[in-house]
Amino acid sequence: MTKGEVEVEVTYPPNGSAAPPGRAAPTMPTVPPQAGPESAAAAQAVQNAVPRRPAWVEGRDRLRAAATTEPGRLRIIGAFLALLVVAFGAVTTWQMSDRAAAADSVLNRSQPLSDDAAAIYRSLADANTAASSGFLAGGQEPADVRDRYKADIDRASEKLANAASNAGSGSSAAASVSKLNKLLPEYTGLIERARASNRQGLPLGGAYLRYANDKMQTQMLPAAEQLYTVEKERLNRDYDDAKPYPWFAIALGLLALGALFWAQRRNYRRTNRVFNHGLVAATAASTVVLLWLVAGHTFARSGLNDSYDHGVMSLNVLNDARISSLKARSNENLTLVSRGAETVEVGAKKDIKDKFDVAYQDQMNKLSSPKGLLAQAAAIADDSSGKNPVESAAKNVSVWKDRHKTARDSDDAGDYKGALAKVVGDKSDEPTGECFDNVDDALEVALKHERSEFEQAAGDGKGAMTGLPVGAAVLAVLAAAGAVLGVGRRLSEYR
Repeated sequence: MTKGEVEVEVTYPPNGSAAPPGRAAPTMPTVPPQAGPESAAAAQAVQNAVPRRPAWVEGRDRLRAAATTEPGRLRIIGAFLALLVVAFGAVTTWQMSDRAAAADSVLNRSQPLSDDAAAIYRSLADANTAASSGFLAGGQEPADVRDRYKADIDRASEKLANAASNAGSGSSAAASVSKLNKLLPEYTGLIERARASNRQGLPLGGAYLRYANDKMQTQMLPAAEQLYTVEKERLNRDYDDAKPYPWFAIALGLLALGALFWAQRRNYRRTNRVFNHGLVAATAASTVVLLWLVAGHTFARSGLNDSYDHGVMSLNVLNDARISSLKARSNENLTLVSRGAETVEVGAKKDIKDKFDVAYQDQMNKLSSPKGLLAQAAAIADDSSGKNPVESAAKNVSVWKDRHKTARDSDDAGDYKGALAKVVGDKSDEPTGECFDNVDDALEVALKHERSEFEQAAGDGKGAMTGLPVGAAVLAVLAAAGAVLGVGRRLSEYR
């Protein structure tokens, strides 16, 4: 460097990868930096921090803490009383609504349907009896017999239509109704063929009539009996739903009253105040609901029991008795129509007897035996209005059996016309038909009376539950409000 030149230091890096001369590259420390005292304390605090508890645990602890003070205890007692009283009212409403609905079904649905099913059976059996009676009268059957047959068929058709509208799809009742609706036109067609042949004096008419009777006895009446059985079972189920005591509601009512009395006693011991108006009102309302529940259902149960014991049971026996008399009359007529064409073996000796006369004897035995249907009906009847018609029917059955024996003796002796007169003749011949009409009329009178007895008793049972479900709900709400207000009055003293 020459004299006078200034030495300049190069500050930019030289080309190449070599480090600039005179400066060492920085190196990393072998020991990491140590945290200060504040950082260590923060880390220790994080490690010692308690995890957040679930909400229900916090709520439980708060409730427990509140229960250690008198206001907190009062709030818990008020909530418990209100909940218990509302539960009592809700269960009472639920159980009594179900029982009231079942009682209404007994009165307005299941028993009328059972009565309709019995009417179908009676109408079909009576139509069969009228058809055989008209056939025996000759080619020109009496107008009253013809009208009776037509009225029976129309009644059966009407009742079948009503049963079809009330039978559930796929049920056994629906199957029976469908079967009867199919068989009824077939039966009436056979009867019309029998009449047409009878007017022409053709023996084929008797064969058609026997075929029609066989269809009635082996297919139609069993289907009608099945329908009757199903409807009686439905009626029994409704009774089973309506009569049981509402034990759950009664137990809740007693528990609610016990809790209310305890709360008032507790209040008295802490304040020396005899009455808390709100709690007294809640107790009064709950007491009314419980007494109404017990008394109302007791009266309802009594009415329903009476309607079954002196209504339904009587109607069942009387319907069976009337059906047996109809079957007996039909078989009596067919004995003369068949004139021994169909026989059966009877007894151990296998005696050959007329099929229809054997069936007649069976039905009359069901009616008039010491433990038969008429004896049962007389025993069930609880007043003279129900018993007198049954006794009249029994007397006419006895006369009927005597006249039938006379007619059979004439027929066995070869006097067919004499036997015919003793069965379907006029009153001067003392026919068995007169006895049958008297039996049928007497049983109809008894049925009307027992049906009226049933409706009155079942109506009383249903009426005893009227308003109870709604009344229980309203009174329970008032009782809950009274309990809350009563406890609230005590809470206000701590503010």
